[in-house]
Amino acid sequence: MPVIEAERLSKTYISYKRPPGLWGAIKSLFHRERHEVQAVRDISFRIEEGELVGFLGPNGAGKTTTLKMLSGIIFPTSGTARVLGFVPWERRPEMQRQIALVMGQKMQLWWDLPPYESYILLKALYEIPDDVFERRVHELAEMLEIRHVLHTQVRRLSLGERMKCELLAALLHRPRVLFLDEPTIGLDVVSQKRIREFLKEYNQRERTTILLTSHYMQDVQELAQRVLIIHHGQLIFDDTLRALVERYSPSRALHLQFERPVSAADLEGYGRIVRMEPLSAVLEVPREQVSRVASALLQAFPIHDITIEEVDIDEIIRDIFAGKREPVPG
Repeated sequence: MPVIEAERLSKTYISYKRPPGLWGAIKSLFHRERHEVQAVRDISFRIEEGELVGFLGPNGAGKTTTLKMLSGIIFPTSGTARVLGFVPWERRPEMQRQIALVMGQKMQLWWDLPPYESYILLKALYEIPDDVFERRVHELAEMLEIRHVLHTQVRRLSLGERMKCELLAALLHRPRVLFLDEPTIGLDVVSQKRIREFLKEYNQRERTTILLTSHYMQDVQELAQRVLIIHHGQLIFDDTLRALVERYSPSRALHLQFERPVSAADLEGYGRIVRMEPLSAVLEVPREQVSRVASALLQAFPIHDITIEEVDIDEIIRDIFAGKREPVPG
């Protein structure tokens, strides 16, 4: 039985427009223009126990709305969902004790108190025994390397330290399901890497099911075994990153280093120019033509070095969101 299951899940937000000015205000008393925004449209997927799944999409695609429905914060307009066998928006205590939601742009810790004081409150809410609580705080603080800040006011912590403390708070009651919405947003590269390492280790150790949204592809590439992509509220992809590359990129990238400057005009017939500099270039070439094109380039240009790689996953994702890539037929 899947731990998380969504079936034709949809959410439509309704708002009303009021004409400007006093006369517009008077008219709106009798008639208002109704405006509907479909944030999520008929998405369906299943996530098994222990999976760590990346949830990708541009701003406004519906990622956060989906997480809020799955965690029971908001009701869907239509469709069904189950998390650990429960309907999320019924907000059953039995389910809420087994899930956690961390949003990178919102905090659950008290700003003027040390993190440890907030943990004591959570201990009472989740009815965690004293010995289990102390052991849990110690273990997680060691893993996150934050023992030295547990008794420092939250307002005095760095952004990276605050996010680590937020993760500890979310995991204190050992949830079976963890929803993460942009957990590394705004963090420096060192803090991002440490949080990624922690999440990977924790997922392997605890077998916690994790659904992760992030704008940083590095997060998804290092953590996720599988990715869901949502665009304009619709789920357009559900598979591994390797399958994503094969489905949306019939090409490979040729990275070229030149001994002497080369112009873009000279390279135009060999493939799509992704990046061009006087002494280097990246060409995108159809997979079946890679060997022929590489040989022709070596004969025609003063090439110092050539490497053949898959097209950068960041570029594929950007092109999908921009409508520049379609799935390869077949």
